[in-house]
Amino acid sequence: MTIREQLDAAAEKHIIILDGAMGSVIQTLNLDEKVYHGNLFLDYSVPLQGCNDLLCLTRPGVIGAIHDTYLEAGADIIETCSFKSTSIKLAEFGLSHLSYDISAAAARIARKSADKFSTSEKPRFVAGSIGPTSKSASLGEIGWDELEISYYDNARGLLDGGADIFLIETISDTLNAKAALRAINRLLDERHTDVPIILSAAVSENGRLQSGQTLEAFFASIQRLPNHKMPWAVGLNCFSNAANLLPHLELLSEIAPCLISAYPNAGLPNQFGRYEETPETMADNIERYFKEGLVNIIGGCCGSTPAHIAAIAEKAYRITPRKIPSLPRSTVYSGLDTFNIEKNIVYLDKNEDGNIVNIKADDEQTMISLVNEALSNRYSAKSPFFINSREINVLQAGLKLLQGHGFAGPIDLKNGEAGFMQKARLIQSYGAAVVVTLMDECGKDDDLSKEEIAKRAYRLLQEIGYFADNIVFDLSTAIEDSICTWIRDNCPGALIAL
Repeated sequence: MTIREQLDAAAEKHIIILDGAMGSVIQTLNLDEKVYHGNLFLDYSVPLQGCNDLLCLTRPGVIGAIHDTYLEAGADIIETCSFKSTSIKLAEFGLSHLSYDISAAAARIARKSADKFSTSEKPRFVAGSIGPTSKSASLGEIGWDELEISYYDNARGLLDGGADIFLIETISDTLNAKAALRAINRLLDERHTDVPIILSAAVSENGRLQSGQTLEAFFASIQRLPNHKMPWAVGLNCFSNAANLLPHLELLSEIAPCLISAYPNAGLPNQFGRYEETPETMADNIERYFKEGLVNIIGGCCGSTPAHIAAIAEKAYRITPRKIPSLPRSTVYSGLDTFNIEKNIVYLDKNEDGNIVNIKADDEQTMISLVNEALSNRYSAKSPFFINSREINVLQAGLKLLQGHGFAGPIDLKNGEAGFMQKARLIQSYGAAVVVTLMDECGKDDDLSKEEIAKRAYRLLQEIGYFADNIVFDLSTAIEDSICTWIRDNCPGALIAL
């Protein structure tokens, strides 16, 4: 069985137990500066205490022992000690160049522990932790390219070290998460391999991410991965204790047709920075998740320890995991908020519905300026955007700024399939829907020709993994209604722009 098949089989049988906090356990060890430096950084002048991920190089035995205690507590999945191993976070310690090495070491340590505890009845898995960078792309604090490069090295190290899963966690900005997803998918395409992905957001009390998106808009933004794949699981972590996370988890469980994960904090830190919620209290609060059938994967975040995980695992024993709902089909796009497409009809050029922002430009700088201006307006930022250009570099410049699920194009077959596919793959890699105009090499404009073009374009896009509702046929110049009817009948799920 593949790793994905093993994970799916486990998820069908029982609630999967994720481990707890790594940093909280490290804190109890009272490690001094000398331990963090180890023998590798004896002459390094920068203080390294608190750079927990570095311990994977300087004190691997310490990290391995912590993994072991979580596995003994009942964890099915352990997270690598790589939460801050992107080059961007490591730059705070002058260690950017060690991102790959630390990530790979973190995965090797976790792999060794997982293999030691695995049995045929209870296999153990390694989740490669990819944490936030503390810089938000949506707030203009960092650019997409720097993020993607940083996430790529982090993910490459985790994969080479033996991670079974990629866990993009504590997401506060969906644009950052999309950069991580693009880096991971690029890596997986290069390696011709499949690794399940978990995305876990941190929402505030009002149900929004720090970047301003609602939880529903976040899910709309990340649910369309290439090649017809949903994330293996989507969830929530950090934020607060289990009781306060409950209403947001209830919402996510209602809208997500995939596995749901949750790993809340062990309460909130006191004046000394310590989390005071006991294992029993935390497990009692989480028990509500089980009774309501909300989760498939459960663990702990800040403040949790092996004792917390053991108490949670005991509550989860023999509990039926959440059943993935068979939800009615709906087409959802998003900016900061969500926008539902009704009857597969969307207005991109006329803006008749007032809910899609059409941004048209022929050069990169103009596109960047217009998108940033629209994003700075709290009313337009709520809506999905249409990145409107025939230039591939301009399309990419606009897509790098969108945390929401929007539209991009137009593309056509006027110059053949090569250019059509190049633009289509680019748009797909950023998670947007592609807008297709019905032109081909022959230049004919009758309805019969349009039908053939639509059929050809739909087939090509489906072959590279486009979801049907991420395909939009632009019929704003169509004279007859017959082409609309034909597309509805022969390109199921596709949208029509009028």
